[in-house]
Amino acid sequence: MSQPVQPPNPPQQPYGGQPADGNPYAAQQQPGAPTGNPYAGQQPGAPTGNPFGGQQPGQFGGGAPFAPVAPLRNNVGLGVLAALGTAIVAAILYGVIAGAIEREVGYAAVGVGFLVGFAASKVGGSNPGVLVSSAAFSLGGVFLGQLIGMSVVLADALGVGFSEVFFEHFSDVLDIWKEEADFMTYLFLALGPVAAFGGARKAG
Repeated sequence: MSQPVQPPNPPQQPYGGQPADGNPYAAQQQPGAPTGNPYAGQQPGAPTGNPFGGQQPGQFGGGAPFAPVAPLRNNVGLGVLAALGTAIVAAILYGVIAGAIEREVGYAAVGVGFLVGFAASKVGGSNPGVLVSSAAFSLGGVFLGQLIGMSVVLADALGVGFSEVFFEHFSDVLDIWKEEADFMTYLFLALGPVAAFGGARKAG
């Protein structure tokens, strides 16, 4: 009579758990046991890959991140320099135009004053010193423009270069200007400072 055959031992579970409902993986793992996920045990606030993620506002500066830039407005010194620079550039343009058409242009004189007053007031504000400087530089700009225009005409008539007439014979150019000056010449000179105040008011 043969012996009864014993059933084979049940298969070992991969993680030591007991099968539940035929599912060998249904057993719950113990708290703290490794799960195969390297990030499962991290607490909130762990590094996220962003090196600046944990920085607090103002950590590097201790306050505002950037200091406010001081405005250029109401700077008297810069306003005066702006008036001088604009007067020189405008005088050259005025002289080139006057020399090209061989006559003085009232609108050009007004333009010189307006540009000088506008630029000076835009930078230096409505300071009285800036306004007076812009008026004075406007007068000088118109006068310089007239001399440049006359030098252009003389250079063309004599067949020489402008620099030779203007720089080497400046006293002669000034004497000719005095002889040729009339009412319109002085009127154009007066238009410069008047237009400078208009330009300053427009900028303000």
